[in-house]
Amino acid sequence: MSHLLRGELIKTMTTRTVLGFAVGGVAFAVLNVLAVAVWSGTLDEVPEKEEALSALPILLLLWGLVGTAGEYRHRTAAPAALVGRRHRGVVLSARITAYALMGLLLGTLTTMVSVGLALPLLRDQPGPDLTSGDVGAVVAGNLVAFVLSAILGAALGALLRSPVLGVVVLLIVNFAVIPLLSGVSESMVNLTPFGAAGVLSRMTHHTTLSVVEAGWVLAAWTAAVALVAVVVERRRDLA
Repeated sequence: MSHLLRGELIKTMTTRTVLGFAVGGVAFAVLNVLAVAVWSGTLDEVPEKEEALSALPILLLLWGLVGTAGEYRHRTAAPAALVGRRHRGVVLSARITAYALMGLLLGTLTTMVSVGLALPLLRDQPGPDLTSGDVGAVVAGNLVAFVLSAILGAALGALLRSPVLGVVVLLIVNFAVIPLLSGVSESMVNLTPFGAAGVLSRMTHHTTLSVVEAGWVLAAWTAAVALVAVVVERRRDLA
């Protein structure tokens, strides 16, 4: 298993996709800091200031999906199982683990940029300042959301096996389904991976779901989809 994980890590770290999402993630984090801490006006509540520290971890769902689905598009998934002399389900488990580790690395990078830029900009805002405990909690929430989002994306990529289809599905869900659910019930949105990730990373505040509850919701979605993906992968042939 260790050699499979090492091989999957090397593939994950050396693709252009991870570089693109690293640069894009940092860029979106910077834009979020500026939008919340500078352009949105006065921030006089702690939850509003915590939002400026959000590193938008849900982006890694797209990264994991595109990267893993690309394995099937380029027909490298089956050869990896043959070379590794392991069942495809085992190979997928190693691949998902690699994405989780890289998700933690990308999350650390993006969160450091977000926190490092946001804290100086928030000092001139009225109201209570963020304590070290507040900052630590936001950082922890961001990192957990990054890892879970990467795993969820990788599992979805293995199920859909098409980067284009995956991107289309995510766009439809994010820009059509989620807004419709939001109009019906905020609590329903919070129970989706998108909503839970937003609460966990502090992108969303004053919600019906606590941060801890959001973490459990996102973890439940991630575990369920990953389990289904591994089971389905085990039943596929090597074609």
